[in-house]
Amino acid sequence: MSNSHLVESSGLDPAANDALIEAVNHQITVGTLDPSEPLLRRLVEGLGDPRGLMRLRFAETLGEIGEVATPVLVAALADHPNVVVRRAAAKTLTLIADPTAVPALLQAFLHDEDTVVRSSSAGALARTGEAAVPALLTILADPDQPEDIKGHAAWALAFIGSEASDYLYRALDDASLDVRCAVIGALGHVAQEQPEAQACQLLVAALSDPEPLIRTEAAAALGQVHYPAAVPPLLAAIHDPALDVRKAAISSASLRSRSPRPRCRRARRGNRTASGCSSARTGYPCCRRWAGCRHCR
Repeated sequence: MSNSHLVESSGLDPAANDALIEAVNHQITVGTLDPSEPLLRRLVEGLGDPRGLMRLRFAETLGEIGEVATPVLVAALADHPNVVVRRAAAKTLTLIADPTAVPALLQAFLHDEDTVVRSSSAGALARTGEAAVPALLTILADPDQPEDIKGHAAWALAFIGSEASDYLYRALDDASLDVRCAVIGALGHVAQEQPEAQACQLLVAALSDPEPLIRTEAAAALGQVHYPAAVPPLLAAIHDPALDVRKAAISSASLRSRSPRPRCRRARRGNRTASGCSSARTGYPCCRRWAGCRHCR
């Protein structure tokens, strides 16, 4: 079945969009879809449909088509005049999680004028995983980046979690306080996902860091993991000279005295979502330094 007459229709025409999405999904089901560039561009235009549920259907269809749709989505994210399409393009790239989209997502994250586009691009970077980690660390180390951008970057790093373990371990000695703070927060998530001695030991060691902010973050993170060896250092941290460290240590020690919390259970990578809030899943922000960021409020 040819889609040529539907491809030529307007992306804002509800009737044409209904017909197009039905035709494309039927072709996907029977295995006859030819994802030509004109068709993909028309599907991207459907992301501007005035109906939210229909925009979702277009996003899910493009997500099912997969990485072949990445170039047209990236182009729309970069310069489509309709902000609704740019927002939906970023969210659709979250579904596809194609590493080749990382440069375009970074550009949108850092420079798009719309806050939803920026936060959705951060979500797509988080969902992309390891390929986004070096750029996220670079953003955190940049003293010229605003706090809200760094907060989103720290959240994305925490969401990626164990996939970024090697980068996190290497970045613990970074000269940037912002990088180190985000890394400690992310290690807390790593220790929840798959409790491993190295992550927990590094969090305990961070309780002796010369920087109070790092000690605070480590104390808070240790309250969320099942690691009995952390109890004595946490009790010692109750006498830390810094008030915030003492408060975090008291809170974590109190949590440890109760029944252990169930660890964060990540679903299979294909079912993970980057649209939820990190703190909603774990009970604490990705890093207290950016506790006011959108993902951690």
